[in-house]
Amino acid sequence: MSIYVADSELFRDQFGTQEMRDIFDDRTTVQKWLDVEVALARAEAELEVIPAAAAEEIAGIGDAAEYDLAAMKAEMDRTSHPIVPLVRAMEAKCGGEAGGYIHWGATTQDIMDTGQVLQIKDAWAVIAGDLATLEAQLADLARAHRDTPMAGRTHGQQAQPVTFGYKVAIWLDEVRRHRTRMTEAGGRVFTGQFSGAVGSMAAIGEAGPAVQARMMELLGLGVPNISWHVARDTMAEVAALLAMIAGTMGKIAHEVFLMSKTELAELEEPFPPGKVGSSTMPHKRNPAICEGVVALARAARYCVPPALENLVAENERDKIGLQAEREYMARLHAHTHAAVKKMVVLTGGLTVKADNMRRNLDATRGLMLSEAVMMALAPVIGRQDAHEIVYQAAQAAAVDGRHMKDALLAVPEIADKLSAAEIDAILDPAAYTGLCGAFVDRVLAAG
Repeated sequence: MSIYVADSELFRDQFGTQEMRDIFDDRTTVQKWLDVEVALARAEAELEVIPAAAAEEIAGIGDAAEYDLAAMKAEMDRTSHPIVPLVRAMEAKCGGEAGGYIHWGATTQDIMDTGQVLQIKDAWAVIAGDLATLEAQLADLARAHRDTPMAGRTHGQQAQPVTFGYKVAIWLDEVRRHRTRMTEAGGRVFTGQFSGAVGSMAAIGEAGPAVQARMMELLGLGVPNISWHVARDTMAEVAALLAMIAGTMGKIAHEVFLMSKTELAELEEPFPPGKVGSSTMPHKRNPAICEGVVALARAARYCVPPALENLVAENERDKIGLQAEREYMARLHAHTHAAVKKMVVLTGGLTVKADNMRRNLDATRGLMLSEAVMMALAPVIGRQDAHEIVYQAAQAAAVDGRHMKDALLAVPEIADKLSAAEIDAILDPAAYTGLCGAFVDRVLAAG
């Protein structure tokens, strides 16, 4: 039995993805550490800090598949240290004097920080790819339903007509901003670490910056201006951005959930044959994907507080923060990617019930067009007077259960200014969606 759902044989794909498990699993973690050690040795050899033959020997033992993780774990338990066991295992595989040049001038956190950044970079490439798919599917939905009228709602109540394409375009624009944020943040986040025990490069001296630059070039990472051992702002940015992305997935899922309620029945998530809504009520078609995504958004959000707390670090090294980071980082990526992937499935098979959207526009019997009536009267009697007159008519209609048209015609100040035919035209919800279509076009054109 697993103590956490992301590792559970039963529940892991509800709270994570195989892609994230592969990127953050133990052997991949060790592989990234090895990649960093090999890049360090190669850079140092090129700059004649260590012998070229030693670097070649070190490069030859850089495959994590050749290492006994159980033995490494036992040594970690014995030493209470994560990287010393790796260095010793590498040294045991080296021939001659090459093992003595492993980890030259580095400190443990150099290797672990840089390895983690390499994992984050791989993870973001996967997440960004699925966000691109989600963006394309949202664009298709917005385009297809540019002019599909539905009730716009505020405070849980019908407000004014909008179009479903307009609603989707808002989601689309938000997803695009997240993709932009990932690109911008990548320039800060994808930066490696090599600076020695307290960040001063004392062990390697004047050659340090050149070694660092070449090492990062080999790894495909940026070069830091100075050590970031206790500057965890980029990791906090990672956490905040991923939680924001998961939050957007949760927002969209919750909106679909609300619009799937029986009384509205405007949307339905994919419900393939065999999917079961209830163990006791055979008729149920529950929005399980939506519910799962909202839960993932909450779980991702819980990872942010420790990331922010890690901004307050002590002196030149603070292992407390690193331990917290190790606990939440993989989990956060797993939750976020699972949320994105589920939204790709949801939007790719979403059923849009346009007839029900149109039906629900008539639920208030014309009341939702009160602003339209007010604005039709405003040029004649002034906006404030028009508001007061329409307010009285609308409230009376709401209390008495009358149609808005009947309530309006019962007011002499309105009946004298607007004919029954004009009121019918004003109370057509499909005619009062404003610039929804134009905004959809603007968002689509910006993609």
